[in-house]
Amino acid sequence: QLVESGGGLVQAGGSLRLSCAATGRTFSSYVMAWFRQAPGKEREFVCLINESGFIPHYSSSVKGRFTISRDNAKNMVYLQMNSLKPEDTAVYYCAASLVFTATLSSYDSWGQGTQVTVSS
Repeated sequence: QLVESGGGLVQAGGSLRLSCAATGRTFSSYVMAWFRQAPGKEREFVCLINESGFIPHYSSSVKGRFTISRDNAKNMVYLQMNSLKPEDTAVYYCAASLVFTATLSSYDSWGQGTQVTVSS
């Protein structure tokens, strides 16, 4: 089970930190990712991190502004979002996969999502 938190309303240029708490003893075996879905749009890949936490990968739209990290001892994944833009407004989802991929269909565990709203 994955549970996201940390969403909210922020002004453009501001920062937010999202958290994702995972239950289960095999957390460190999974690639963890963040996806997002804006109103009227398809869910899209944001970033992912490998099992050990040493290899991140970002979409071009967030690279340089967002940072993904994980703490396997706490079964937690984080998304630090800086220099937020109105186009970052979306519901953000945490997801788990056994494959290092940005492909949405490869992720079979999802959280309920947390809303991020960036005002201009």
